[in-house]
Amino acid sequence: MVHLIFATNNAHKVEEVKGALGNAFTLETMQEAGIDIDIPEPHDTLEANALEKARTIHRLTGQDCFAEDTGLEVSALNGEPGVLSARYAGEGRSGEANVQKVLDGLKGSQDRSARFRTVIALILGGAEYCFEGVCQGRILESRVGAGGFGYDPVFVPLGGTVTFAEMSLTQKNSFSHRRKALDQLIDFLKRLPNGQG
Repeated sequence: MVHLIFATNNAHKVEEVKGALGNAFTLETMQEAGIDIDIPEPHDTLEANALEKARTIHRLTGQDCFAEDTGLEVSALNGEPGVLSARYAGEGRSGEANVQKVLDGLKGSQDRSARFRTVIALILGGAEYCFEGVCQGRILESRVGAGGFGYDPVFVPLGGTVTFAEMSLTQKNSFSHRRKALDQLIDFLKRLPNGQG
């Protein structure tokens, strides 16, 4: 069975990922691996940021690992917040302030289409791989729901009738961009030769 370190300190993401993985492979968080650092995300693409995080963990531990970077891309805001999603309203990383900045930017806009996009970067046996998941949807005019995190209270996925913040984790995973990228990762690992997956 493949053992991987997940390069994140975000407890919500860990919960989502563990819920999606099941018994596909064993997962160790940065905290469990004794790594207490905040990995920078200096790049202007999700792919580059995900690779930066995975490479940092691989360099520190020498172990197989993966990282992800996720962005909300709002059509009427020219793709913003994108790679700045976690710190859209400033380096304080306030989820409430980030959501409010998106809502303020969309005031008066008829086009409320948006998408979540996740890129997972895997380093396995020294080789690098990337997987992408996308969830199309729209931004509401105000927050609805108390669950989830980040932009979940204002995002309704295409084909859904409620926000991510109103869904159970199982419901959210049926739409989730992160789940779609994870499914690709899991499928890749299961197809590895020599019983590695």
